[in-house]
Amino acid sequence: MGSSRSLGCKFIVGAEQIFDEKNKDHWNLQAQWILRSKTYCVDSNVADSACSGTAYLSGVKANIGTVGLSGAVKRGDCEAQRTGLYSVTGLIDWAQKAGKATGVVTTTRVTHATPAASYAHSAERKWEADTDLPTGYKCDDIAIQLVRGRVGSNIDVVLGGGRRNFLPSYVKDNDGTPGYRSDGADLIEEWKLKKISLGYRPKYVYTKKDLLDVDVNKYDTVLGLFASDHMPYNLEAKDNDPSLSQMTQKAIKILSKNKNGFFLFVEGGRIDTAHHETKARKALDETAELAKAVEAALKLVDTDNTLVLVTSDHSHTMTYSGYSKRGSDILGFANKYKALDNLPYTTLSYANGPGYKPPDNKTRHNILVEDMSHLNFTYPSLVPMTRETHGGEDVAVFAIGPWSHLFTGNYEHNYLPHAMAYAACIGPGLSSCNIKI
Repeated sequence: MGSSRSLGCKFIVGAEQIFDEKNKDHWNLQAQWILRSKTYCVDSNVADSACSGTAYLSGVKANIGTVGLSGAVKRGDCEAQRTGLYSVTGLIDWAQKAGKATGVVTTTRVTHATPAASYAHSAERKWEADTDLPTGYKCDDIAIQLVRGRVGSNIDVVLGGGRRNFLPSYVKDNDGTPGYRSDGADLIEEWKLKKISLGYRPKYVYTKKDLLDVDVNKYDTVLGLFASDHMPYNLEAKDNDPSLSQMTQKAIKILSKNKNGFFLFVEGGRIDTAHHETKARKALDETAELAKAVEAALKLVDTDNTLVLVTSDHSHTMTYSGYSKRGSDILGFANKYKALDNLPYTTLSYANGPGYKPPDNKTRHNILVEDMSHLNFTYPSLVPMTRETHGGEDVAVFAIGPWSHLFTGNYEHNYLPHAMAYAACIGPGLSSCNIKI
């Protein structure tokens, strides 16, 4: 991708609509376009997934740790959240108001910061269930907002992990894991009943087989929670864990039934969690899984009338360095015994994180004594930290489809949803449907 830095939680955004055929030649540019976006938060030079997700899904930059709220709200300010004065909505809301189907797919918990930014408003990204709120705080948690919120409750397809945040603590899920909620609410059952009351035909699934067996002609809204916590890494997935590609394909098939088109947000979120653990092998494999999901999506949609974006919410501190020979293993050594201390170093390493190893007898840790082929091998870090941090570099945005030429140059992160809304003729701003040619 032309950068030594690794991208974080990459995602796909698709927005489909029926365009006026007489104007088709004007906007339908099929070339692939590349933009770079600036990811910083209002109050932080380096973004987390909460403020960055808010920026690229709502068009408003936010403070670090906050979801779906403007920069007027500081992290943890429950009262400011409760007023509703600073809530911001974006692409999911705009698509719903335009009569389009909407969906969210992720390999993390569906209440995690990035997917939450598409439907929730929270002063603290960690308030995923009521149990996470400090004593006395009376803010709606993120899971509640997915089921009861105006935007969240109208999402047609939600697929990912985080089942525990929807079940009370005295209930065990299908895997025997207890729920996490303290309020006694069974939000999965509540989701089903609410969808039925709205005239939908809902389906709840929790295994790959269930997902693949969903009859898209019979059901028009699906909730899939495939793990109590995050979904497993692809390299550790079991037979009944759906892949990101499978979830993406099923979501598109369901959403495509809407004659007005659809908006789908897809996140390969475990790229990010692997980097935080400095487990580069898992991070790169999850990136390959995202690429497969992009490929699967492009086979199912028509890029004559579907805009597809692939980008990231932030970078990470992993670097690709040294002068390794072409064809060598990127997960191996750059060049053995070429450092000044006559010890090998890896091609991939991190600026900070849990991969830091103390010196051996006052010399740099000898990595030859470790098993680098192990899935959980932590790649070297310069600064010892419990979790690796994000990076502050601009990230790439790749686009194909109608109006994809809008995604060139260098813009703020919050430019993206406005450009997507313009192309898809949704939202309160100027759109391509309003221009005169």
